[in-house]
Amino acid sequence: MKGKEVLRGLLFVIIGAVAGALIVIHSERRHEITEVRIGALKPPVSSVESSFNRAFVHVAEKVTPSIVKISVIQKTTENPHQGLPFFIPFADSLPREQRGGGSGVIISPNGYILTNNHVVESAIFLRVTLYDKREFVARIVGVDSLTDLAVIKIEAKSLPVAYLGDSDKLKVGEWVMAIGNPLSLSSTVTAGIVSAVGRNLNLIRDSYGVEDYIQTDAAINPGNSGGALVNLNGAVVGINSAIATNGMTTSYIGYGFAIPINLAKAVAKDLIAYGEIRRGYIGVNISEVDASTAKAIGLEKPQGVLVQGILEGSSASEKDIRPGDVILKVNGREVNMPNELQTYVAYFRAGDEIRLTIFRDGRIIERRVILKPRENFSRGKHAIIPHEEKEKPEARRKVQTKEFEKLGMTVREVLPDELNTFKAKGGVIITEVKRFGVADDKRLMKGALITEVNKKPIKSLKEFVKAIDSARGSAVLLKVIYPDGTVRYIGLEIPK
Repeated sequence: MKGKEVLRGLLFVIIGAVAGALIVIHSERRHEITEVRIGALKPPVSSVESSFNRAFVHVAEKVTPSIVKISVIQKTTENPHQGLPFFIPFADSLPREQRGGGSGVIISPNGYILTNNHVVESAIFLRVTLYDKREFVARIVGVDSLTDLAVIKIEAKSLPVAYLGDSDKLKVGEWVMAIGNPLSLSSTVTAGIVSAVGRNLNLIRDSYGVEDYIQTDAAINPGNSGGALVNLNGAVVGINSAIATNGMTTSYIGYGFAIPINLAKAVAKDLIAYGEIRRGYIGVNISEVDASTAKAIGLEKPQGVLVQGILEGSSASEKDIRPGDVILKVNGREVNMPNELQTYVAYFRAGDEIRLTIFRDGRIIERRVILKPRENFSRGKHAIIPHEEKEKPEARRKVQTKEFEKLGMTVREVLPDELNTFKAKGGVIITEVKRFGVADDKRLMKGALITEVNKKPIKSLKEFVKAIDSARGSAVLLKVIYPDGTVRYIGLEIPK
C-alpha cells in the first residue's frame, strides 16, 4: 500500500512538472507573439515614397563634397566705439579688420570656385576649407558687383566639381536643396520648393544691376551666401545670395533668394577668361508694361517691356529704337519684365549681335543691335530745376487750370520760361496730385510736365483737356518730364 501511494505521489509530481513546463512554454510563445506584433507588419512608406527620400540623400551625398567653406578677413571703416560714451579720436576713420565668411561652389577640378561678391568684397585674406577638411589660401580671380558674383581660386587638383544645370528650365513648385555653411555649421543641407522666379529685390544699388532671383523656402541663413541651390537631379540651379528679413533679425524668416546659375555661368566665364566682365548693353531705360499702358498703346494684354528713354551714344540710338517702343522678344525669347530683359542680355558680351522684336504703333518690327560696353555711352540726364513762379498775384490768377477729379490730378498752362527750363515746346504742368488717387498710383507728381498724349504733342491746356475727354472709358499714353529730368511714358486709364 505504501509503495502504491509513493508511486502515485511521484506520478502527480511528474504530471505537475510537465504541466508547469507546458504552461511556461505556452506563456513564452504568447510573449514572443506579442513582441512580434508590436508595430505594423509592413512599413507605411511605399516604394515610390522611399525612392523620393533616397533622392534627397543621394543629392546630398553627391553635391556636398563640391561645396566649400570660405573664411574671410576684410577691411572695414566701421567705428567700433559707436554707441559708447568714450572713444579714441580719429579711430573711426582708420581701416580695421573683421572676420566674415560664406560658402562657395567648386566649378573646376583645378580650383576655381564660384561665390558671392559680398562674401569676398574688401577681403585681405581668404581661406577655403574643403569637405574633407583640407584648407587652402585662396585668391580673388574677379568680381562683378552688378550681379553680386565672384570667382576665387585655390591651388589644388582633382577636386570634386559640381554639375551646373539650366536655370531657365526651373519651375515654381520644384523641389530644391540649399547646401552651404550657415551660422558656422559646416555642410548643412536644407530643403524646400521654388517659391517664385524672376524676383527683383532692388538689392544692388546701381541702375545697371542685374537681379533675377530664384525664391525658395529652403532655409538660407548667414554663411549660406555663395553656396548651391540644387534640384533633385543633383544639378546646381542657383547660387544662394540673400534672405528675407523683417529688419529685426538677419536670420531666416521664411524665404531665401538665389542667383540663377545660367547668369552665374556667363559671369564666371568672363571672370576666369579676362578677370573682368565684358558685358554688352542695348542702352535703353525700360519699365514694366502694365494693364493701363497696354490698353493705351493697343496691346491685347500686358507684355514686353516699355522703352522709356534712349541713352546717348548707345546701340539703341543707332538702330532706330525709340522711346515708347515695346520690346517683346530678344532673339525670339519673350521678355515681360525689365529684369528679364537685363538678365538675358547680360549673358552676352560687348560686340555680340542680338535681335529685338518690337511693338510700335500697332506693328511688329525687328531691329538687330550690336551690344556696346557700358563706358561707350552716357546716360544723358540733365537735372531740371522746378520752376518757381515769380509773377504777381494778379498775373498768377490768369493762368488757366483744370481739375480732373476722377484722376485725382490738377494741371495748368505751362509758362514760357518753364518751356525753356524743360527744353520742351508745349504741354501742361501738374499742380496737384491727390494721395491714393489714380494719378498718384501711376507716380505722377506735382511739378512734372506732360508733353504728349498718345504720342501726339500737347501745345496747350485746351488740347490736353480735349485729348483726355475724348479718351474717357479707355486709356492714354502720357509722355512726362519730371523735375529731375527723367522722361517717362505712363499709361493712364481715363474713367468715364
